[in-house]
Amino acid sequence: MDVNMGNVLGLVFANMHDTTLGDMTKNRTMGSVMFGGRYRLIDFPLSNMVNSGICEVGVITKSNYQSLLDHLGSAREWDLARKKGGLYILPPFGSRESQLYRGRIEALYGAMNFIKHSRAKYVVLSDCDVVTNIDYKPIVAQHIESGADITAVVHTGVYSSDEIATSTVFNTDADGRVTSVLIQPELSGTCTTSLNMFVMSMEYLTDMIRDSIARGLVSFEKNILQDKCSELKIMVYEYKNYFSKLNSPESYFKSNMALLDPENARKLFVPKRSIYTKVSDNAPAKYDLDSVVKNSLVADGCIIEGEVENCVLFRGVKIGKGAKVKNCILMQDTEVGDNAQLNYAITDKNVTVCDNHILTSSPEYPMYVGKGATV
Repeated sequence: MDVNMGNVLGLVFANMHDTTLGDMTKNRTMGSVMFGGRYRLIDFPLSNMVNSGICEVGVITKSNYQSLLDHLGSAREWDLARKKGGLYILPPFGSRESQLYRGRIEALYGAMNFIKHSRAKYVVLSDCDVVTNIDYKPIVAQHIESGADITAVVHTGVYSSDEIATSTVFNTDADGRVTSVLIQPELSGTCTTSLNMFVMSMEYLTDMIRDSIARGLVSFEKNILQDKCSELKIMVYEYKNYFSKLNSPESYFKSNMALLDPENARKLFVPKRSIYTKVSDNAPAKYDLDSVVKNSLVADGCIIEGEVENCVLFRGVKIGKGAKVKNCILMQDTEVGDNAQLNYAITDKNVTVCDNHILTSSPEYPMYVGKGATV
C-alpha cells in the first residue's frame, strides 16, 4: 500500500521517562542524554521520522529542556528548517488551561493548539527511550489497512523481571489485536512489550484528548490502552530489527557498550537511513605515539595519550599519559589525568579525574560521576 507520509504528523515526547536514568536526567531531559559517542537520544526518533518522510514534527517538553533547545537549534541537521512543516518545540504551558503534565494525555492536551492546526491525517507518537533505526511507513500502512483505532509498535522476546517492571505488556489474539494490557507487571519470560511508539488518526487523537481531559483522565497507557482495550481496535506491529530500550542506568551502559560489536553498529547505523545529529566542528581525534586504543568508539576532538579499551568516548575527551581507561563511557569534554585508572564508569560532561586517581566499579552497577564534577 502506497502511503503519503506528508499527511503524517510526528510527536516526540522528550521527558516521558526521565526518572529511569537516575542522575543523568537530573538537569536535562531524557531526549538530550548523550548516546553512542556523538548522538543524543532524541536524534533517533527525529531521524526515523525524517527518513520515513514525515516533515512536520513537534517535540513535547516538560522541564530541564535548555540543553535540548541548544541541541536542536534551527533543526537544519534533520532537514526540518522549513517554511511549511518543520520542527516545533512545544513547552509545557501551551495554553492558559494547560499545566505541568502528569501523563501522556495531559502532555498532548498542552500541545492541542499545535495539533489542531496541523493538516495531517495521521499521527505517529514516539518517546526517546528506544534506540533504533525504524521505518514508520509500513507501520502507518498497516494501521490504515487494518482500520485500527491505535497501532502499537511491539517486540516479542524473552525479558527479565527488571525489564518488564518498566514496560507495558500486550496480550494479543492470532490476528494481532490486543486483548489485554498489563502495565509494569511483575513477570519474566517471553512477553510482547510496547516500544512506546503509536500510530492513530488525527481525528481519533483529538477526540481522545478532549474526552479524556473532560473526564479527568491523564494516563494514555492505563486510561486508554488498558481500560478501553475491549472497546477499541488496538493492533500491534511486530518489530523484529535491532533496538535498545533504556529503562535504567545499567541498560544505558549496556546499550552503549553493545555498539562496540560491529554487527550491532551496522544494524543501527544504516547507510541509506542515517541518524542525524548536531554538527560540531572539532578537529579529528589525536593519538599520542605511546597511546593504546582497543575496541572503542572515539569521537572527533579527543586527545588520547594513555590506554583505552572497550570504551565509548564522546567529543573532546582527553586521556592523560599513563592513564588506563577500560569499560567506560566518558561524555563530552571529560578529562582524565596522568596515571589515573577508570574501570566501569560513566562520566557526564566536563568531568575532571585528577592525576593518579582510581575509579572502579562493576558491570552490573557502573559508577556515575555527575556533570562538572572533579574527582
